[in-house]
Amino acid sequence: MKAKLLVFFFTLSVVAVYSSHVWAQNVKITPVGSHTTQFCRNDRALLFEDPEGLRILYDPGRSVAGGTDPRLGNVHVMILSSVHADHIGDIKATAVNAGTCGAPTTTSAAPNSNFAEIAVAKNATVISGGEMTDYLTAKITAAGGTLTACPGVVDLTVSDPPSATNLRTCVLRHGGKRIVHVTNTNNPGVLITVVRADHSNGVPRALLTDPEKTELAPDGLTAYAGPENGFVLIFSNGLSVYLSADTGQTSDMATIVNGYYGAKLAVVNMGDVFSMGPEEAAFAVKTLIKPKAVIPSHANEQATDTSGNVLAGTRTDRFIGLVKGIPAYVPLSGVTMEFDGNGKCVAGPGC
Repeated sequence: MKAKLLVFFFTLSVVAVYSSHVWAQNVKITPVGSHTTQFCRNDRALLFEDPEGLRILYDPGRSVAGGTDPRLGNVHVMILSSVHADHIGDIKATAVNAGTCGAPTTTSAAPNSNFAEIAVAKNATVISGGEMTDYLTAKITAAGGTLTACPGVVDLTVSDPPSATNLRTCVLRHGGKRIVHVTNTNNPGVLITVVRADHSNGVPRALLTDPEKTELAPDGLTAYAGPENGFVLIFSNGLSVYLSADTGQTSDMATIVNGYYGAKLAVVNMGDVFSMGPEEAAFAVKTLIKPKAVIPSHANEQATDTSGNVLAGTRTDRFIGLVKGIPAYVPLSGVTMEFDGNGKCVAGPGC
C-alpha cells in the first residue's frame, strides 16, 4: 500500500497545479527510426513530449542522423540505458530513409558517439546512471560541448527553447529520482527514475581513446561504464512509462515497476539473444509488469513493410500475438502516438 502512495501523491500534486483541461492532455511519443512509417533493424530511439512541452530523447542509437536530424526539434533532456554501440550510437544514419529497412545506410559517429553529438547540438540536459555520467561528460566535451554544473538536487529546470546553460550531465543512481521542469510554465515537471536492468554495459573500443583503445584490443575487451539501467518516467498528466532497456526478466518488474511505480505503459526490448525474446518479454508484460499498453522495441529486424504493416513470422509479430489482451502499438518511425494518464492510446496507428 505504501509503495503506491508516491505515485498517488505525485499525481495529486499535478491536479492541484493544473486545471482539469490541462490534466486531460496527452503524452506524445514519436519513434525516430531509420525509415519513415516503418519499424526497422536499427530502431530504438523514442522522443517523448510531456503536455507541458518538455521533450525527452531516449536511446538515439544508430537511427538518428546526428545533431542536425530535422525530426528532432527541441530536445530538453536525453536519457541513455547503456553505452552499447546500438544505444549510444557508434554509427548514425546518413539521412532519413537511406538504404533499406533491413540494412540502413550509416556513417561513423566515432570517436564521440551519436548521443554526444546530439546532446551538444541540442543543448540537452543528460540524465544517466552511475559511471556512464563521467564517460558521457568526456564524450560531450570532446564533441565541443561546454558543460555547466548539475546541481545535486532532485529538481532541475530547463529553458525552452534549450539554451547553453541546459548542457550538463546529471547522475542518477538506482532508487533516486530527478524531476525536470520547463521554466516557461508553472508545471509539476516530469519525474525520471532509474530502475534495474540485467545486462552488461561495456564501452565499444571504437568509442574509446588511446591508450585504452589499443591496450584492450588484443584481449577483445570493452571498458566498464557502470551498470545498465532502465527507466520509469512519470509525466504531468499522470502517465507512468517503463523503459525496460536491454534486460532479462527480473523480479523488480513486479515489485518496483508495477508495485511501486504502477507503470501504465511499457516499452519493452524483445529482440532475443541480446535481451528478452518475444516469449520472455510477453511473459514479463503479462505476468510481472501488467501495464495497460505496451510498445515493442529493439526487435533487431525489419518488422514491417513500407506501409507499416507487421510482417508475419517476425519477432514483433510473435510478441504481439503473445500479449493478446494488452494493446500493443508498433513504433513506426515519425508516426506520433498519444497516451492519456491511464495508459490508453488516444491517437496514432491502432488506437
